[in-house]
Amino acid sequence: MLHVKQAKHKKNFEIWVSFDDGTSGVVNLDGKLKGPVFEPLNDPEYFAKLSVDPELDTIVWPNGADLAPEFLKRHITKT
Repeated sequence: MLHVKQAKHKKNFEIWVSFDDGTSGVVNLDGKLKGPVFEPLNDPEYFAKLSVDPELDTIVWPNGADLAPEFLKRHITKT
């Protein structure tokens, strides 16, 4: 299983993320998050409140939204 080890908000809807397999890079999530749980994330200030949940080993937000590590890795656009 793939696990997120670190994540940092870069700007707008971009996140730098590193995984336990050694992969790291920037993921741009602009326009990729659909559904009611992701609605608050359309606000860049709220989006920036992301953190890495140590139990889920992925990125989460205060409203309970989370993203699968595999989804994040598929969307890495640059290192």
